[in-house]
Amino acid sequence: MSRRFALAGLLRLRKLQQDQAALDLAEANARVAALQARRGRARSALGALGNTPQTIAALNAMAAARSSSRSMLAELNAMGRNHQESLDTAQSTYSAARAESVALEKLHDRHAAAVLAEDLHAEQTVLDEIAAARWHRGRTNTTHRSITKGETL
Repeated sequence: MSRRFALAGLLRLRKLQQDQAALDLAEANARVAALQARRGRARSALGALGNTPQTIAALNAMAAARSSSRSMLAELNAMGRNHQESLDTAQSTYSAARAESVALEKLHDRHAAAVLAEDLHAEQTVLDEIAAARWHRGRTNTTHRSITKGETL
């Protein structure tokens, strides 16, 4: 088995793509949050307008302010829909990038486990060979001593 993971370059690329998708998702979330804050401030400003004008000029100013605020809220709502669409796109892009990265990570983990098992097997084989050689040397020395003393096995 190859010692090096053959798809390591692709795994790094997928991780970079996942990181970029996560960054895009964070930016989209920040845009949506900022727009929601602006929308909340605009609604507060619209609600803060007085309800009882004292003069015709004040009534005209109030009508103009409300019209302007409603127009601004409509624009903010349209922007909100656009930002929500970009957020949904960023979320799906991140999910796809993450899924591709996870699949390669699992392959990498399996490869690492196989390499480790191969290393452990090779180490065990060496230890077994050392033990067998030592056992044979000990048996040969015992047999040699028995034969020189005239003993039978």
